Order: sequence, then structure tokens, then C-alpha cells
Amino acid sequence: MTDVMDYPDGAIPLDPDEMEGLKFKHISTRGELDQLEQAGITNGMKWSDKQKNLDILSEAFVCELHKRLFGDVWKWAGSFRKTEKNIGVDPFQIATQLRQLLDDAKYWVEYSTYPPKELAARFHHKLVYIYPFPNGNVRHARIITDAVLTKLLSEPAINWAGGYRLESMNDRRNEYIAALRAADGHDFSELLNFVGAGE
Repeated sequence: MTDVMDYPDGAIPLDPDEMEGLKFKHISTRGELDQLEQAGITNGMKWSDKQKNLDILSEAFVCELHKRLFGDVWKWAGSFRKTEKNIGVDPFQIATQLRQLLDDAKYWVEYSTYPPKELAARFHHKLVYIYPFPNGNVRHARIITDAVLTKLLSEPAINWAGGYRLESMNDRRNEYIAALRAADGHDFSELLNFVGAGE
């Protein structure tokens, strides 16, 4: 039996106060938690797909999407984290850096600063780098990045998983994490390759 606190490599642990936000106290394994979260993600994606004329590049949408994806499981879904992690900006910088990213992305879209998949890769990386919420950031960032591509740029979504489950340890997940870390050092080549920007 896998304890609910067992995290796959690359996952960022929740602190005890954040764990208190779990709405289902009977959950005892990581598998049970993953199933609950996946059901919420599916519902949140359906909600997003049905929305018309969304201001995707707004703080309100970023937070509402996170709440729709994870709100059935976590009380704090859609609220910025208040704790420091071994990833992400200081909590007091989240709102400012997110606003800057959203403003940058609006400019990139309006002026075609980057080809669509490169824009998506850069947006995705920076959103993960900011790490606005206690948990679910990377999954949320993939979903909102795909919304930017499909709804704002009329481009197909990225095949993030490539036939694998990115939530499980495998070569694809390792490649993805390595690409994000390289981008932290301003080398976007691996991430651009991962999202298929060279295709």
C-alpha cells in the first residue's frame, strides 16, 4: 500500500497545513488521491472546453481553472500558495510575476513574437517556474497552455504525454522534467524539442 504522502520523483510535497485542505479524509493511498484528482481534472477540462470568449490570459481565469480542476479534492484550489517550496517564486511574488507573465503572453500573441509552439513552451515553463498553487501546478500549466494554443492561436494542443502517463515515472516524464530544468537555466532547446516546436 502506497501512502498518500509518497510523491513520485520531481513532485513537490505539500506541507501539513496544505494536506489539511484534503476534502476526503478517508483517502489513504497515493493511487486513491490520483484517481480523485483525475476525475476533477476531467471535469475541469470539460468546463474549460465549453467556455466561450474566455480571457484565458487573466489571473481570474488562471485561478478559476485551477479551482475547477482541483476544487473537488482540495479546499485551497484556485488560491495562491502561502508557503515556500523548493521550486517557484516566493509566495509574496506570485501575483506580480503571474501578472507579468500574462501581460507578456498577451503581447506575444498579439505581435506573433514566437511561433505558436515556442510561445506555448515559454508560457508553460514560466507558469511552472512561478508555481502559483500548493499543488497541481504542472498539470494545470499543461492544460492552460493547451487552451492558449487551441483557443487563442487556433493551433492543435501539445502531445505532452507521448503515449505515456506523465504522472508516473517513465522516460517521457524524465525527459519533461529535464527540459523544464534546462529552461530554468535559459536553455529552451530541450523543451522546444519536447513540445514539437521543431516539427
